[in-house]
Amino acid sequence: MTTKSELLQCAITKFTKFGSKHVTLDELAKELGISKKTIYSFFKNKEALVTASIESLLNAYTEDINRLINSNGKDPILSVILIYQRGFEYLKYFKPSFLFGLEKYYPKAFKLFNDYSKDLSNNIVSVLLKKAQQQGDLKPQTDIDLLVKIYFFRVDNLLFKDNNLFEMYSKEALLKHMVIYNLQGVASDTYSNVYFE
Repeated sequence: MTTKSELLQCAITKFTKFGSKHVTLDELAKELGISKKTIYSFFKNKEALVTASIESLLNAYTEDINRLINSNGKDPILSVILIYQRGFEYLKYFKPSFLFGLEKYYPKAFKLFNDYSKDLSNNIVSVLLKKAQQQGDLKPQTDIDLLVKIYFFRVDNLLFKDNNLFEMYSKEALLKHMVIYNLQGVASDTYSNVYFE
């Protein structure tokens, strides 16, 4: 008997790879060897399944970043870098059509993803960078809120705007150019000399 979590895992894999609009419930049922009726026993409709899939994916990412922050609590800049490094590992497997399809066809799921992105940048990354600034690791004149809005909010839009940058560059190059070099530019000389050399 297929469990709800197995269905969600299969849906996440298919949706992120092919786009949620292009994967039918019949295809998911066939993949799992179940009837479509079984899917409806767990979810009211496809939008509910897509939304639950996004929620499950975001919960897994939240657990990952909480572990990263807790294990690097004394170095908030390193925590920010690791958060985006892990995020890039997740996003690398997304097809641009997945996010665009959410926005166009599944507004509840897209709102969940968008709200999460805002929360991540405003309530996690911003807090970590302000802590780094208080510790003297970032230049005091740095406007943290502006820095976050320019470089850390909705990086998925930058990655997938016209082309899938993951297909053009390695995730290491993207991490360096989108995260590390920008933080290096606002890091205090003391921090830069120790950690960025």
